[in-house]
Order: sequence, then C-alpha cells, then structure tokens
Amino acid sequence: MNQLLKNLTEAVGVSSYEHEVRALILDLIKDHVDTWHIDGMGNLIALKKGTGASDLRVLVDAHMDEVGLMITGYDSNGTLKFEPVGGFNERTLLGKVVQVGPQKITGVIGARPVHLLTASQRGSVVKIETMRIDIGAKDKDAAKGKVKVGQLAAFVTEYEEVGACAIGKAFDNRAGCAALVELLQAAPYPFDLTASFSVQEEVGLRGAAVVGYSAAPDVAFVLESTPAYDLPNKDDASPNVALGKGPSIYVMDRVTIQDPRLVAHITKTAVAHDIPFQIRRPGGGGTNTAAIQRAQAGVPAATIAVPGRHAHTPTMMINLEDYANVVKLAEATLRSLTPELVQRN
Repeated sequence: MNQLLKNLTEAVGVSSYEHEVRALILDLIKDHVDTWHIDGMGNLIALKKGTGASDLRVLVDAHMDEVGLMITGYDSNGTLKFEPVGGFNERTLLGKVVQVGPQKITGVIGARPVHLLTASQRGSVVKIETMRIDIGAKDKDAAKGKVKVGQLAAFVTEYEEVGACAIGKAFDNRAGCAALVELLQAAPYPFDLTASFSVQEEVGLRGAAVVGYSAAPDVAFVLESTPAYDLPNKDDASPNVALGKGPSIYVMDRVTIQDPRLVAHITKTAVAHDIPFQIRRPGGGGTNTAAIQRAQAGVPAATIAVPGRHAHTPTMMINLEDYANVVKLAEATLRSLTPELVQRN
C-alpha cells in the first residue's frame, strides 16, 4: 500500500481550501528542506539547498487543490444547492457521497428519482443546477443550522490498490504532490531547488501565477496528472496517453507550448535511464506551466505527468508503476540539468 498516495488523496483540498493537504505535506518535507513558508495565496514554498555545483534557480511545482462543490443555497426540503468548483462532467455526480464544510457533514448528491421521470427526461443528462446535496435535514432551517452558503464539499473516495493500479479521488494532482515530496526527500541536487505546492490550479492556475513571480526561477518543471483516454472508443482508437506506458511528457496543450529544449532533455533522460515514457497528444487542457512560463521576463518550463483515467470525477485510476517512473524521470531530469540547456543564444 502506497501510504503517501493514500494519505494525500483522501485529504480534503478543494480549491481555496487546501490547508489539510498543506499540513500533511509540510509534515513530510520539513526535515528535508532548509527553509519553507506559506505565501498570501496559501502556496507552500520550500527551498532545498543544493551542492553548489550549479547556480541555476530551479522551480518544481505541483498543485494541491482538487475539484469540488460550493454550497449556494437551500431548498425547502432541506437539500443543498451547489455550484461546481472546477470543471465537471455532470453525468459523474449523481449518487456520489460528499463531505460538506469544516465539520465534514456527510451528504449524497441526488436528483428526481428515475421512477418519477418522463420518457424524454430519462433520455437526458441531468443538469447540475437541478441536482441537490441531501444531508438528511428535515427542512431549510435545519439545513441552515448545519451548513453555510459558501462552504465547500469534497468527494468521499477511499484509496484502494487493485493489481498494478490505484483507485482514489484527487490524483489530479495529489500524484504530482506525492512525487514532489519524494524529490525533496532525496539527496541534494546540484542547484538550489524551490518546490511549490500551489493552490487554486483548478480554477485558473492562480497560485502558480504568484509563485512564478516570487520564485523568479531560471527554469521550471510542473508535476501533474493528465487524463488518460485509453479505453475502447469506436470513434477514435488513438489514445491521448495510456495507463501502464510510463510518464506523460507534454509538448503542447490549450494554453502552452512547452519549452522544446526541456522536452528534448526529458525524453533523452528517459531513454538514457531506460524509463518508459509517452508523448501526450498535443491540444486541450492546461497546467500550471502556462502561468509560470509567463512570469517575470519568461521562464523555460515543461510538464511531466502521471496518466489518470476518469479525471475530474469523484474516482480516478492511475498505474502505480507510472507514478514510480514519474518520480524516477523527474529526479534524473533534475540531476542532469545544466545551465547550458536553458541558455539563450
């Protein structure tokens, strides 16, 4: 059992409410870094001093937050209205168990029972605005006494390992956080390494935008979890990335073209160390790389990701060997990084 992944994925960390995840991570890294602080946004930023062999300023980022729900109101029957925090496929929400607010009150996401739907309604996707969270309150006043408008709800999903895979919530991006923890627990690097466990990625890369300026790195890497579309699909047999085929290396997404020199360095490192890898199909999505590379006068940046099925749903699946290889590839990439690789001519 990977206890690190279990603890991080089961923690609550909906965007803007990452303190539980942050506390876990801080406890894991504080004895392996030289300094750390929490900035005004809530980003946890740590410095691990290097051997002095290189004067590069290197940043590695992983976002702590997960998608979730925000309470927006009440119905007379005591159920809770809500809005999504981050992007969702509405079809994945019905029947899921959530924990609401700081008291972690248990609720179930529901809608009108199928028995009461018309034929046309049965063939339609239930819209999120018609769903409610049922916390067992008898009426509106009882619900107001338990939950306040603006409080957040997180999914309840117990971490499990099934063969070579792990199932849990929030692998996007607790898998990246876990990998960064392991990098900090390793021996010093040739350069000083700044690690940022950032906030609010799922709602607009907000924490990373701050870190990109405050850290002022010469080069940056982002550790992520990327959607794996590798299940049978009659319309498109070509997967984006697949479970069990190694770390995913970004080239281009909806908001970023990764630095080609860093992409080449990552892939050459993978080949040199016999680490399997796959190129993420260009297009769609986005990571904190987009915010960091635009900071200051520009930062060379690239993304390495753990492929994960069922992204932005209450339950994801990753391959544990892929995760282990992300850690190996990221560490080898850092240890072989030189100033010449990112120097502009």
